[in-house]
Amino acid sequence: MKNRWLFSLALLGVLAGLVAAYLLGRTPQTLPPAFAPASSPYDSAIYANGIIESEQAGGANIVIYPQVAGPVTQILVHEGQRVTRGLPLVTIDDAVPRANFELAQANLSTARDQYNKRLASYAIDAKSISKDTLDTARDNAVQAQAALKASAATLAQYAIKAPADGVVLTVNSTVGSYVSSQGAYDVYTQGFNPLLVMSSEQDHLAVRCYVDEILIARLPAPEHIQAQMLIHGTDIKVPLEFVRVQPYVSPKIELSNQRQEKVDLRVLPVIFRFEKKDLPMVYPGQLVDVFIGRK
Repeated sequence: MKNRWLFSLALLGVLAGLVAAYLLGRTPQTLPPAFAPASSPYDSAIYANGIIESEQAGGANIVIYPQVAGPVTQILVHEGQRVTRGLPLVTIDDAVPRANFELAQANLSTARDQYNKRLASYAIDAKSISKDTLDTARDNAVQAQAALKASAATLAQYAIKAPADGVVLTVNSTVGSYVSSQGAYDVYTQGFNPLLVMSSEQDHLAVRCYVDEILIARLPAPEHIQAQMLIHGTDIKVPLEFVRVQPYVSPKIELSNQRQEKVDLRVLPVIFRFEKKDLPMVYPGQLVDVFIGRK
């Protein structure tokens, strides 16, 4: 009886081993790719990493830093909002500069009153006051006017306004947070970010791509450049219009966080543009593949 049980257990073990070997030895069916991998549309092309940004005559996006420091009292816009030049975006606590402005107004009123009284007295009787006293009163009024102008300029810095027409991309602070000329502190990265980031009008966007220095000699002449952009994670291919070459070869940066890489590799920035009308899900900051060919 005991031998029969041992024989049965051994047989079950052999069968289990055969089943396990069969299951583990099978080659799983390969799933089709979610999207086609990046491939060049040209017979001969240069590949470059690119990043989408707002279209600017120079630079990339519009970064806004306050000229003064203090806690934020109001945020008057939201991310994605279209704004016009001069529209207030953020206000910073202005209790002290406003008090100084009101003091400057009072000083100007007093200085003008003193000057007007002396001028009236001098007009009635030129011997009632000296010409030097009259000139001093006039100079005091002029100085008070200049002090009021300077105070108004300082007070205006506490209301951050849009420097151009465009779209608000990011707001990196909230009401009550302290900001300074360094921007807004980020507790996650433990660094400072711009208070706001804006793009220009988004009818067109730009693509800044970085060409490896060893491929610069293969770049076609500007009038013969054509390029195509491929959006990561999709099959979308967008023809690009050449704008300019930034004629300065600089160290390659890690596009994911804009930090300098430790490798000794340098790249040439080349800027293209494209129309955003039919691309609602494309945003500044996206990484893309760019193929540069010859017409």
